[in-house]
Amino acid sequence: MCTKLESSGLDLRPANPTRNPGRSMGLIWTAVIGLIAGAIAKLLMPGRDPGGFIITMLLGIAGAMLGTFLGRTLGWYNVGEAAGLVAAVIGAVLLLVLYRQFAGNRVTH
Repeated sequence: MCTKLESSGLDLRPANPTRNPGRSMGLIWTAVIGLIAGAIAKLLMPGRDPGGFIITMLLGIAGAMLGTFLGRTLGWYNVGEAAGLVAAVIGAVLLLVLYRQFAGNRVTH
């Protein structure tokens, strides 16, 4: 019997690196591009921001996710396409602006 999720093309099987070796390389490239995008965003917006290279990498990855979402919303990307480096940097800069907006409102003692 075919479930609704299976008929939609969603693969419900657990990830197996021997079955799909490109999947682990994709995660490595995501981390590398995230680190580059986060570093560029921090260079474009100098100031005091938290974290080292891991936070910078997560900032870049989140920026890429935001860039992909905005790009798909605006019709720049189709489903299945991911944001490029420029959109990832723009997304990371937007996240830094939001962080500084909310972090600036906190009272520091």
